[in-house]
Amino acid sequence: MASHTSSKEARNKAVSKYVKENYDTVLLRFTKESSDKQIIAEHSKKTNETITGFIKRAIKETIENDNKKTQ
Repeated sequence: MASHTSSKEARNKAVSKYVKENYDTVLLRFTKESSDKQIIAEHSKKTNETITGFIKRAIKETIENDNKKTQ
């Protein structure tokens, strides 16, 4: 049984290393009283996106729109 645990630990360590080397992380927090997270989750479900996918698209489209305004 111990070998199963160690292989799971090794896999988790490898995944953590890969993520650290290949991704940047941005933390987004909402207060418990806020309904923002729920609104985003419901909207992303309607558009068949993950919450992360929706947030990335929203940021990209906002930047594009802002750049059009300043040109």
